[in-house]
Amino acid sequence: MNIWHLIKIGGVTMIVLLIMSIVSVAIILERFIYYRKKAKLKRKDFMSAIRQELKSRDLKRAIKVCESSNAPFTQVTYAGLSFFDCSEKEISNNMERQIIIETINLERFTSGIGTIGSVAVYIGLLGTILGILRAFHDVSISGSSGIGVIIGGISEALSTTAAGLCVAVPAVAAYNYFMKKIDDFIKDMELVASETMDLISSIKK
Repeated sequence: MNIWHLIKIGGVTMIVLLIMSIVSVAIILERFIYYRKKAKLKRKDFMSAIRQELKSRDLKRAIKVCESSNAPFTQVTYAGLSFFDCSEKEISNNMERQIIIETINLERFTSGIGTIGSVAVYIGLLGTILGILRAFHDVSISGSSGIGVIIGGISEALSTTAAGLCVAVPAVAAYNYFMKKIDDFIKDMELVASETMDLISSIKK
């Protein structure tokens, strides 16, 4: 039973699941590559470099360290250092705004894959129900060969449930993984914001 046969027996439901599968795979690949790029720099190594530059009171070099990487927490530190001459309240607010911006970027498309993971199973079940209804309709007009018709019809109808599970399980697993990654990024940003604020305060004293 090849993919084209499955689409034929599943009808519109199978086509919808196929589209959802393609979208899901595209999002998973895009997010995986995105998070991998963002996680190349370690927070401890970055803050060690920032601490060294600020202790030397070299603000420009510290900002260049931030600009050398596009990790979310480096942008948070940049937001704080760029407001170095402002009040502590303004520095803190600017870093909090940057955390929100970075979080929005990190969460992009993840709601889509979460929705696919939740809905795909139900769409598969809908396809199965429609297939069973079609099988019983065939029985009503088949006469004595009704048993063979209904068995074949139900077995074909169940293919949409299987397809729905095949789409949903990877999507849910990927969604949970991405949520954990986002949570780790947010923790790093909050720790960096707190440490950057302490470093700036100590220099200004």
